[in-house]
Amino acid sequence: MYSAMIKVRCLGLIGFMLLLTACSFEPNDMVNSNKIVNATAPIGLKVGEGFVDPIGYYEKTPRFSWLISPKANYQFQQAFQIQVASEAATIGAADLWDSQKQLSANNAWIKYQGKPLASRQKVYWRVRIWDEQDKVSPWSELATIELGLLSNQDWQGQWIRHPETGETDNFDFIKKDRKTKTQKVIKVSNKVYRPEYLRRTFTAQPTIEQARLYITSKGIFNAYINGKKVSEDVMTPGWTPYLKRIETLTYDVTSLVNSGNNVLSATVAEGWYTGRILKPRPLKVKPSALLAQLEIRYSDGSTQLVTTDKNWQVTLDGPIRAAGNYDGETYDANYEMPGWNNVDFNAQSWNKVISEEIEPQVALSPKRHQTPAVKLELPAISIVDVANPKQGVVVFDMGQNMLGVPELNIPVIANQKVTVRFAEALNKETFYTKNLRSAKATDYYIPATSGDINYVPTFTFHGYRYVELSGFDSSKPPELSWVKGRVLHSDFDVTANFESSHQKLNKLAENVVWGLRGNFLDIPTDCPQRDERLGWTGDAQVFAAPSMYMADVYGFWAAWMESVREAQAKDGGVPNFVPNKGHGFGKLASAGWGDVAVIIPWELYLLNGDKQFLQDNYAMIKRWIDFHQSKSEQYTSSLRGFKDWLQPYADKGQTPQHLISTAYYARSLDYAAKIANVLGHERDAVTYIETLSKVKQAFRDTYYDENTKVKSASTQTSYLLPIAFDLFEGQDLKKAQQHLVDTIEATGKHLGTGFLGTPLLAQVLQNIGRSDLMFDVLFTETYPSWFYSINNGATTTWERWDSYSLKDGFSKASMNSLNHYAYGAVAKWFYEGILGINAASPGFKEINIAPQFNQRLTQASGSYKTPQGEVKVSWQIVQGKLDMQVTIPKNSHANVVFPQVESLTINGVSIAEDELLKKPMLSNLSPGVYRLKGIVQGV
Repeated sequence: MYSAMIKVRCLGLIGFMLLLTACSFEPNDMVNSNKIVNATAPIGLKVGEGFVDPIGYYEKTPRFSWLISPKANYQFQQAFQIQVASEAATIGAADLWDSQKQLSANNAWIKYQGKPLASRQKVYWRVRIWDEQDKVSPWSELATIELGLLSNQDWQGQWIRHPETGETDNFDFIKKDRKTKTQKVIKVSNKVYRPEYLRRTFTAQPTIEQARLYITSKGIFNAYINGKKVSEDVMTPGWTPYLKRIETLTYDVTSLVNSGNNVLSATVAEGWYTGRILKPRPLKVKPSALLAQLEIRYSDGSTQLVTTDKNWQVTLDGPIRAAGNYDGETYDANYEMPGWNNVDFNAQSWNKVISEEIEPQVALSPKRHQTPAVKLELPAISIVDVANPKQGVVVFDMGQNMLGVPELNIPVIANQKVTVRFAEALNKETFYTKNLRSAKATDYYIPATSGDINYVPTFTFHGYRYVELSGFDSSKPPELSWVKGRVLHSDFDVTANFESSHQKLNKLAENVVWGLRGNFLDIPTDCPQRDERLGWTGDAQVFAAPSMYMADVYGFWAAWMESVREAQAKDGGVPNFVPNKGHGFGKLASAGWGDVAVIIPWELYLLNGDKQFLQDNYAMIKRWIDFHQSKSEQYTSSLRGFKDWLQPYADKGQTPQHLISTAYYARSLDYAAKIANVLGHERDAVTYIETLSKVKQAFRDTYYDENTKVKSASTQTSYLLPIAFDLFEGQDLKKAQQHLVDTIEATGKHLGTGFLGTPLLAQVLQNIGRSDLMFDVLFTETYPSWFYSINNGATTTWERWDSYSLKDGFSKASMNSLNHYAYGAVAKWFYEGILGINAASPGFKEINIAPQFNQRLTQASGSYKTPQGEVKVSWQIVQGKLDMQVTIPKNSHANVVFPQVESLTINGVSIAEDELLKKPMLSNLSPGVYRLKGIVQGV
């Protein structure tokens, strides 16, 4: 299919014509270099991993980024100047930092080098740039940064909580015997803490200039001032390794504080801190607690502090009687306390709080990525006719498997408990919850009076598509308006826009995005529904880079990687899931899972070009390499693992664990060497490269015979790993490629891969010139395949290739999520393969456009927002005629590579056939919009 390539350099007459077409310079732009050009100033000013004018920022040495406006009449930046000031009015004086003119084309990750910044400090900054003609742009609009409390010493308050010690809850827990592989149900006791309601009154003076609330909790909280909610954030402050770091939030509450009497109040529930994780919690776990500091600044410069201390009052007698991530929430309206968070409420019957000192060993750090929020609202699409319907029970279909909570508007009868259950699918029209395991995932509402109520759970979340209601006023016929779905995930923008001419391919792309939405709740989780919901490192390492093409999640990953660093063991091992609350199984390190320590830093660096990300993780990377080495003998690894997790056809032989471990040892060495070179650690790089060479040889000799055929069971992954990780060369590589093709053909062009092999498949097949085979696998409709799930009603990506079928129902395994993202890693190929958008250099300064065409597709389009701007690709093939449009963002170059094309024109300019034969790709294209037309052979 790829018998020839095309190459035309933008030189001479053709290059000049392309430049005229793409650049759109105006004659009056060419002015004296000392004057400001008639062009748009830099736009899109951000700090750190994408923050815009942040309040409560975490980084005392910010990194600045900006974009050249697409409307600008210039193409490239050759220099920049940043000014930072303590006041907007004095920005020209730049009393904190003036970079002066810096000769650099870099427009991202420029580190602040001015006077030290301090907690609470607000700074103003702007940037201007010089174009390729050395003409200076106007200054950008002013942007701001306000730092949070950066040190424990900035906190004047104490942790406060209710003095009671909790209650005991009993439930069934499934325990698996690893030796006999049998399961049994055991009764367990679980410590439960009721949500706390806390309040404190205070008096504020007139002439309030500014008020900031710094707040966090051991658990999750909602905060109020004078009865008004401080924020619509949910599940705050989030989940970190709590024994090392707890995140804090900063809110601008200037408009909420009144002159005179006020009340600051909060509700605090278990969340991840106190609630059970994976298994019953130890009975010694302390209750949740609150830490808050309200700082009011007056016009005369004076400051008033209102902190959490012994002057607060607390009660457990509020309407939220129980709340947990796994088990749901119970709300009893009989316990409602009207006005409890208003200033005139009588709280004399409430308890005095217990106060506890801030632990110096636990860092209180400003949250470094966006909190979760309600991102979408979905209406119920139908009321389901279930098998053996029960009187007073109704099931609503939301049409989409999601993470979130319902909003109920239902008729109720006083003191008749309403029960709300959740399921991902119906098993032969039966509401099915077996795959929730021990998670009760049930909400309860007890009304105080009869009538219509509105209820939204506050301190829990569910993974579901179907909602079952019982206990409502059954004299009223159910209506679709009774239930809405509130979709929750961390507050980032979903940018996915891949679209093609194939309906099921589009559905797969949509399902992958919903898998992302369903598992990016403060940390990257494996699933949102059962008694797990953990940050499994193997799942994360295969999906991090793909997710970047679909959402603005760099900050999300950078924040979680800090938790990975904190969770790393003393011996260098990286846990199976992060954060880890002391679970022995989760603390173990595994090949392909712990390698997240190296894989995510390097692969995200390629997409962003942020060297600081590499530097932040470098010490962890070195320790992980040392750990890998400690588990190796004669350069082959004995590190444990999960093999190619959930590989189909496992009964015919699995990819050996130590083959996988050694391959990942090599992958980590390769990436570590590259990272060391970027950071200037040449000695480390040399050491890693030398070790890598020996690992490659040991890998080849140990696991493959003289014909480069794997000595054990021949699986797709056993060839994908060495090909993808560059472990073979010469004839070994060619033979392995053929063995891979043979294994795929042997399965009837079906997948034979699990969590580790599947993400490698598309790029490997493209690199060996067999994108046609990848299309065959991608468009397969029967098990195991991506389209199999769609044919069986999937609205997300599944944990197992056979998680569910319309014919047979759920897989027999209880570990069976219908909302996992690992197999969604294929979506990366939609952007990098089908559209062909690739970073030719870190951060997309140079871009490769290499679309993959196939007779099953007549059209594909999409874009990716790079640090330089948005690169767009759309193509259409009708009767062999290609019509393709490419948009290259400012401040970058691009190369276009595609299968053999005849009669090529670019922006209406014909390219001579002899030019096509000499030069097999379009190279070094300047920013602009290009229209390419031609005849594609073989499609």
